[in-house]
Amino acid sequence: MGAFTFSTTRTIINEPGAAERLGSLCADRGVTSVLLVTDAGIVGAGLLDGVAPGFRNAGIRLGVFDQVEADPSDDTVLKALAAAQEIDAELVIGFGGGSSMDVAKLVAVLACGSCTQALAELYGVDNIRGTRLPLIQVPTTAGTGSEVTPIAIVTTGETTKAGVVSPVLQPDIALLDAALTVGLPPKVTAATGIDAMVHAIEAYTSVHRKNPLSDMLAREALGLLARNIVTAVQQGSNLQARGNMLLGALLAGQAFANAPVAAVHALAYPLGGHFHIPHGLSNSLVLPHVMGFNAPACAGLYAELAPNIMGRDFAPGSNAEIVDSLIGWIEQLTETVGLPLRLRDCGVPEASIERLAADAMEQQRLLVNNPRPVTEKDAAAIYRAAY
Repeated sequence: MGAFTFSTTRTIINEPGAAERLGSLCADRGVTSVLLVTDAGIVGAGLLDGVAPGFRNAGIRLGVFDQVEADPSDDTVLKALAAAQEIDAELVIGFGGGSSMDVAKLVAVLACGSCTQALAELYGVDNIRGTRLPLIQVPTTAGTGSEVTPIAIVTTGETTKAGVVSPVLQPDIALLDAALTVGLPPKVTAATGIDAMVHAIEAYTSVHRKNPLSDMLAREALGLLARNIVTAVQQGSNLQARGNMLLGALLAGQAFANAPVAAVHALAYPLGGHFHIPHGLSNSLVLPHVMGFNAPACAGLYAELAPNIMGRDFAPGSNAEIVDSLIGWIEQLTETVGLPLRLRDCGVPEASIERLAADAMEQQRLLVNNPRPVTEKDAAAIYRAAY
């Protein structure tokens, strides 16, 4: 066993209804002004209705920034920063999907008195100097795992994204409240759930920083996610299934925060950048084909994961046979939860494949973690297989 370092969010609260205690959690930290970062859909759905009274009762000024969009832009981060500065925020809460939580992370850094950097200076790995404001993350989707990762992704141009990776971004508290996810539409539940499965699969096969703890978390995450995703999609009010999905996504987030993701994400990002396909669906579209490409290098690892994913459908065989069955099982799951299987079904023109492949090559931060090297020609072949 090689040397490794494992880190994660300091405190995890897993309790239906716990979001109503956010005010008292903030009061316990001695703050008087808090910025909550979210999106308009969260506000419109009334998910903050049970949260705001707790802040009033605690005598805390609560500012709400609700302009976060999917794949948030650098301009959105700066607008949220201005909202934090306007109320002299002493603590930041990310409340929503991965986009809101990522923006909250960056605001917590940029609004901190010790920060003298501009947003553009943070892009890359370990470029943050200084500290951040206290940070609480409350996911309302079971997918990104951003509540336990030191990563934030920002859209920096019409089709480009940049990542900020630093242990400074690791939140203080992750609060899992399954009741907040009950109203998620089936397709969002499906796409975010498979996104979480991708996190676990890629963490388990990552060639960098894979370790016994990340492996254990990935296996447990996949068991929870695979056993509950269909129920969560088809019976959205099933609180137990929702809670299991939320916990599975968190465990997958802990896994890939320490053993980073690879080619599935690298090939998914250009689909989101060019065609605005949601991130979870982008991952879902390329997952089986990246697995097929990677199989010569890590069939044994995929075979180790197969029982956790397939459950009672698992049948022993050679590694190659198990991987073929696993890929087929994942494709069937994708159909069962109502997601498209092909790029063509999502409005991606075949003529765009070469451009997508070239853009995927820009994601070297991710590609270096892949168990099999990926060339631009390989990326194009994977996109064609997914087409």
